[in-house]
Amino acid sequence: MKKILVVEDNAENLYLVTFLLEKSGYEVIAARDGFEAVENTKSEKPDLILMDMQLPEMNGYEATQKIKQIAEISHIPIVALTSYAMPGDKEKALAIGCVSYIEKPFDPDTFVSEIEKYL
Repeated sequence: MKKILVVEDNAENLYLVTFLLEKSGYEVIAARDGFEAVENTKSEKPDLILMDMQLPEMNGYEATQKIKQIAEISHIPIVALTSYAMPGDKEKALAIGCVSYIEKPFDPDTFVSEIEKYL
């Protein structure tokens, strides 16, 4: 079973993403901030990370950069999942190592198939 780390501080968003992924047969690990994201990535070694960019403590950009600097986990694909929709945000996320960028609100009907490309 593929393991996906969902980094999300909003309880409703976390619930929705977890529900959609578990319904499709994935194991979901949750993190509520950037520090937890880095720690859970090191300990769990997920197959994919869905990273919210607006997080308390350490934001998603910083967490992504930290993960990409750690050799044994730097290969794990990270998809930015964010409500940041300002010009340049997508480019910024891709520039720091995200493989894709999904804007919230996303379409629940196509969400899983969209991220499966990176597993």
